[in-house]
Amino acid sequence: MLSGLMNFLRACFRPRPDRYVHTNSDTGGRQDGLLWYKDHGQHVNGEFSMAVVQANNLLEDQSQLESGSLSLNDSGPYGTFVGVYDGHGGPETSRYVNDHLFQHLKRFTLEQQSMSVEVIRKAFQATEEGFLSLVTKQWPVKPQIAAVGSCCLAGVICNGTLYIASLGDSRAVLGRVVKATGEVLSIQLSAEHNACIESVRQELQALHPDDPHIVVLKHNVWRVKGLIQVSRSIGDVYLKKAEFNREPLYAKFRLREPFKKPILSSEPSISVHQLQPHDQFVIFASDGLWEHLSNQEAVNIVQNHPRNGSARRLVKAALQEAAKKREMRYSDLKKIDRGVRRHFHDDITVIVVFLDSNFVSRVSSVKCSNISVRGAGVSLPPNTLAPCTTPTEAGSM
Repeated sequence: MLSGLMNFLRACFRPRPDRYVHTNSDTGGRQDGLLWYKDHGQHVNGEFSMAVVQANNLLEDQSQLESGSLSLNDSGPYGTFVGVYDGHGGPETSRYVNDHLFQHLKRFTLEQQSMSVEVIRKAFQATEEGFLSLVTKQWPVKPQIAAVGSCCLAGVICNGTLYIASLGDSRAVLGRVVKATGEVLSIQLSAEHNACIESVRQELQALHPDDPHIVVLKHNVWRVKGLIQVSRSIGDVYLKKAEFNREPLYAKFRLREPFKKPILSSEPSISVHQLQPHDQFVIFASDGLWEHLSNQEAVNIVQNHPRNGSARRLVKAALQEAAKKREMRYSDLKKIDRGVRRHFHDDITVIVVFLDSNFVSRVSSVKCSNISVRGAGVSLPPNTLAPCTTPTEAGSM
């Protein structure tokens, strides 16, 4: 009787595969246990492939691909926007960024009547300010939201130009063909803001010369104030505004001494690349992928296989490496459910954007239909009974 009731509850509250796939003018992805994927799609400038594998109990990675008009009205410019948002401390910030960053970008593009570094910078700033406003409102009833944040990687292809903006340690890697040999080189396009990088530690020490503990080596990992690895993010308000670094925030997040200026930054690193005919594709991925694959390994996997399913192939390669590191079989790793899975690997999000030079170079004023795809997981919205998934229900990848 009891087991029958539990099966009924599981059936009722198991999320539908397409529940968090918001699409327009394009078909959604598929859910296979903890894996969500869309093997193939068409964007304004070529083809794309997306995949997400969930490790956390609630998916903290969020992602989107938007193609078509890059401004609020449909008058253009036209192009493709890619976003990968790797949350930490919870899913609230990455979900917020997924819902607001592209909308802000479209608003500022309309104001400026063009795409630019300044438009992207303003969109990041407006997103940060919007989330700060949300934290301020929720602080009295949900103070821990002050300790939630997200890395933010965004790419914009418009008028033959690729803009890459980054906060944190997600990464964008270009695959470029060498004409003479035919091999494909990996070129990292994004800057990373992680305290494990010496130049990032030096930057923090220069910004905070009076604080000998601005970066601390803790359990063999460099952390800002001994708390967090990334030095730039959206959210993490507890390390940006001193008024949120106090009770009732959990003691583990509170600093002993008040700070006068923000410890973390929300200023993105932005680079601009004029796309060339030998630029083949860009891999956008959260650090969950790069923990297990080098830039060149990832580029080789994409280059040496059909385009269809490229993102899913990269996720699988990363999971196989994660299993190997723990001396276990990949087939056994796949049976481990979300939550427990986080002990073996992080949430992993991958978007591979192929660049068709015939489409990339065309003028951004050529009108085209809008496409919107969001990566998804088995996480449920707030105040919904979480599914009780057994390992056998996790499906195969």
